[in-house]
Amino acid sequence: KGELRMQSLTFDDAGMYQCIAENVHGIIYANAELKIVASPPTFEFNPMKKKILAAKGGRVIIECKPKAAPKPKFSWSKGTELLVNGSRIRIWDDGSLEIINVTKLDEGRYTCFAENNRGKANSTGVLEMTEATRITLAPLNVDVTVGENATMQCIASHDPTLDLTFIWSLNGFVIDFEKEHEHYERNVMV
Repeated sequence: KGELRMQSLTFDDAGMYQCIAENVHGIIYANAELKIVASPPTFEFNPMKKKILAAKGGRVIIECKPKAAPKPKFSWSKGTELLVNGSRIRIWDDGSLEIINVTKLDEGRYTCFAENNRGKANSTGVLEMTEATRITLAPLNVDVTVGENATMQCIASHDPTLDLTFIWSLNGFVIDFEKEHEHYERNVMV
């Protein structure tokens, strides 16, 4: 196949490689640079979020994306408790932590630990639970004669510490109330 495979690379393997293909009609060349990267984990460029919000009863993914080469091994703790994969908690291969069916007991300080053969690092964030947003009054089907007006309502409950935005769509396309103000009107009740 014309492949060159290298195992157990060292810094001495770095450099410009050239492949030469030749037959009776001529010869062609192709070049490629091989860079060898090695660095301990660092969160300097991509720290964990300091505050992570999760909806009660919902699912949250806390990302852990340090820069490191080779790829680090990951572990997580909540406070001083080391976390392991279970029915509600899963540590992904990319280092992210997933929690499902979030409860008040899941609130707290979460730390991601990353370690490779060059070193180790960690980053911490605080998980806070919010009340889940729920539609309390959904729009109802409406039969209207052509030329008449129709009104549809949507009411939702949400955590008072968060902002709430209503987005209306027609057949999967979001309605732009500014562009279509002659046809659609939005009435917001507080």
